[in-house]
Amino acid sequence: MLRSQFEEDLKKLHTKFDKMGQDVNIAINKSVKGFIDHDKSLAKEVIEEDEKINFQEQDLEKKCFEMIALQQPVTLDLRNIVTIMKASSDLERMGDHAVSIAKSTIRVKGNKRVLEIEEEISEMATHVMTMVSEVLVAYVSTDSQKAIEIALSDKTTNKYFKSIYRHSIQAMKDSPDTVVVGADYLQVAGFLERIGDYVTNICEWIVYLTTGKIEELDLKNFEENDF
Repeated sequence: MLRSQFEEDLKKLHTKFDKMGQDVNIAINKSVKGFIDHDKSLAKEVIEEDEKINFQEQDLEKKCFEMIALQQPVTLDLRNIVTIMKASSDLERMGDHAVSIAKSTIRVKGNKRVLEIEEEISEMATHVMTMVSEVLVAYVSTDSQKAIEIALSDKTTNKYFKSIYRHSIQAMKDSPDTVVVGADYLQVAGFLERIGDYVTNICEWIVYLTTGKIEELDLKNFEENDF
């Protein structure tokens, strides 16, 4: 009876975590779309809806502590709960960065735009959102191999960031009119880069769930031909 209750409670936690992850991905999508389209109403939506994401994280944490206190899980069961707590904290921080992108949109006051850089930012965001979607699937299926591959794909996020950085600096040098918007491009790319880092953190928790070891998935330690 106790075992079946634990499994039911754990299943509910997984469902809540997955819903939170989907909401965070929607927030990232809306924040970048709002930034590229200069859509301040969409940006405001992201800021207003962040409270829901914060509540989801608090609710998950509370439920996890309750399960630990009442059912005193050990080994894999305990790792499951710890993973949800840690990974949901990473999701919440990703939501915070989506809010930061939205705030950048609200600050923009019709400055001169550089469409080529905005296209790069859009591509970078698409890649990051794919990472978020894939890590949620890897989490649900406890696929540590896939988690390592997703962490490796953060290399692409970093390449986008470096490229956007170079192009933004060059645009600001070429035209003083682009200084303000160029600084915003750098900020938004930085927020997306950090979201990629948090996805990598979740990948590490998936590996922990399967191995019981906390290992830093440092991209320098992996090569493409490892997979």
